[in-house]
Amino acid sequence: QVQFVESGGGLVQPGGSLRLSCAASRSINSIGTMGWYRQAPGKQRELVARISQSRTIYYADSVKGRFAISRDSAKNTVYLQMNSLKPEDTAVYYCNRFGAEYSWGQGTQVTVSS
Repeated sequence: QVQFVESGGGLVQPGGSLRLSCAASRSINSIGTMGWYRQAPGKQRELVARISQSRTIYYADSVKGRFAISRDSAKNTVYLQMNSLKPEDTAVYYCNRFGAEYSWGQGTQVTVSS
């Protein structure tokens, strides 16, 4: 079993930035491809970005050019740098293994509002 702890969310104005962190309970190298997901009120959970062990990266069209995913194996941590935030980015953000999910953590709330 693997546990994930998301942090770094908060309330920001449109155009602002946040950096989310996802700390895993064991080596992310043993987990493989990691993804950031989000779930907004009334919507299904969606994949925002993913990064493989070789650092092959995918972004959803809605965040391309604004978000950046990265990983630090020494810290067992995956990051999501979020820039130029929009109100439609408001959601609870989660991290998990891509393609073979473990249990979901609590997520971290991101609210973009003026």
